[in-house]
Amino acid sequence: MENKTKYTIILTIFLISLIFSGILTFVSLEEACGGIQTTCYAVQTSQYESTFGIKNSNIGLVAFSIMAILVFLHIKQPTKYKKQMIIAGIIGGTIFALYFLYIQFFVIDALCKYCMVIDIGMLLNLGIIIFWKDK
Repeated sequence: MENKTKYTIILTIFLISLIFSGILTFVSLEEACGGIQTTCYAVQTSQYESTFGIKNSNIGLVAFSIMAILVFLHIKQPTKYKKQMIIAGIIGGTIFALYFLYIQFFVIDALCKYCMVIDIGMLLNLGIIIFWKDK
């Protein structure tokens, strides 16, 4: 294995993001965000809650599930193709994360605690693939 620890950390971050997307998908927003007067609720009910008519949390469920499975399979049997797909997924996810961070900080002027964990997780994964060199 190139670097099992590296990909185990990436997998863990994807699983955390999957759990947080699940919370936003399956738990009522009032309960998940701690009420309707919170900035989390403001983000989740803004015009930016969906992309192409699909709730961002649902997109996250699918994307993080696919990425977690892909990373798990790469840990079990690494291939160059899986590694390239993981890198592409992380880069794509980071682009979305940067967009969502921009929207929260500069457009809505409100932060969602779940979104922040997910977005920071994507940035961490990008840092891992850039700076943690394979052996």
